[in-house]
Amino acid sequence: MQETRLFKIVYYLLGKGQATAPELAKKFEVSARTIYRDIDALSGAGIPIYTETGRNGGIYLMDGFVLDKTILSKEEKQEILTAVQSINAMQNTSSQALQKLSAMFCTSQEEWIEIDFSRWGNKGSDNEKFDFLKRAILNHKAVKIHYADTYGVIGERTVWPLKLYYKAKAWYLKAFCTKRQDFRLFKLNRILELSILDKSFSCHSFKEPPDSTDKEGEIQVILRFPEEVAYHVYDEFDKTQIQRQEDGSLIVSAKMPEDKWLTGFLLSFGALADIISPIRLKEAVAKQAKLIYEKNKT
Repeated sequence: MQETRLFKIVYYLLGKGQATAPELAKKFEVSARTIYRDIDALSGAGIPIYTETGRNGGIYLMDGFVLDKTILSKEEKQEILTAVQSINAMQNTSSQALQKLSAMFCTSQEEWIEIDFSRWGNKGSDNEKFDFLKRAILNHKAVKIHYADTYGVIGERTVWPLKLYYKAKAWYLKAFCTKRQDFRLFKLNRILELSILDKSFSCHSFKEPPDSTDKEGEIQVILRFPEEVAYHVYDEFDKTQIQRQEDGSLIVSAKMPEDKWLTGFLLSFGALADIISPIRLKEAVAKQAKLIYEKNKT
């Protein structure tokens, strides 16, 4: 326990610069006398820590002090290297920081992760979009976007970008929309154009929508798929929503939004999706499939 507290005291002083004994005693829930004993222990271990008395006195670390690599465990070193490598992968760049840290820690880090944010065949513009949004988020800069909504209507929005968000195999931007004066999720693939504005905004926390098992606009859908598309079914649905039948077919029961997206999603399975219920959804998909056939027949 004391060893953990000693490290925490050093980390605290590195971050804040200085502290008083009562301040540290309150933070770590010990007496001021215990803090002074900890300071003596740190000093005896070679940490350049000292105290000053008087009105502006306190506990300090000598200027220029950095934590030595020897206080990090092997697992902690690997965690640091993994974090740096993950950042490099997300930025699609190489960095000398990973090589320097590996050399300093006298260890190596296997290249175990590679991340490409782009869609197939669209590498340049997608990665550029991520880079733009990353800079806007970190610098708290407003962004003007041209966005295609669920119905394909393209409109201009000014948003305060807060965070990039990955959910259900798709990337989203968590942002505050100045037009709606509310927090919104924007699907990155639907952001057609964007530009960073000179206007800055104060840092906000994204207000998550209330979670509900019966969300407005959702319906209970029951579907049957043949065994040959099981890979696709498991890509799209959670295993708790799937029941495998004796003949190998799959029955899916899930709540899904009743909109144009759902029709298009089911059509993506071609003739391999059998809609059991609701009947109105089956009729809507059949109608849309007929229109596609009429439009494309020779």
